[in-house]
Amino acid sequence: MDEKNYEVLKLENQLCFPLYAAARETVRLYRPFLDELNLTYTQYIALMVLWEEGAVSVKELGDKLYLDSGTLTPLLKSMESKGLVKRARSEKDERRLIVTLTEEGERLKEKAVEVPLKIAGCFDLSEEEAAFLYIILRKMLNNSGKR
Repeated sequence: MDEKNYEVLKLENQLCFPLYAAARETVRLYRPFLDELNLTYTQYIALMVLWEEGAVSVKELGDKLYLDSGTLTPLLKSMESKGLVKRARSEKDERRLIVTLTEEGERLKEKAVEVPLKIAGCFDLSEEEAAFLYIILRKMLNNSGKR
């Protein structure tokens, strides 16, 4: 087979690789800021949903974070043991497990408000570039479930 046919297998020609590497690097940059809050990145984004929504079902949380219940269950147990969230069955539908913030989880919001600004300073992106990147990534996420 002609070598040109194998061009698609070169790492430099893969969209997935810079996405993967950038995601890993981004999470690595968050680590020192989140360590100060005693949070993992996944706990942090779960709290972001709860700070915005208040109470959500485990399913809704998984949908928003693109996480399955096998990942969410230990995550929420860990957050519950830290006193950040409570889990309880819905009064309307006992099949639904509802996650809410505790007072401690709500208080952490005040400390976490500085994290996005600190992270923004780690990247050499203009506001326009960051907004464009967000649009492209969101489009990719929205299309990923259609196949």
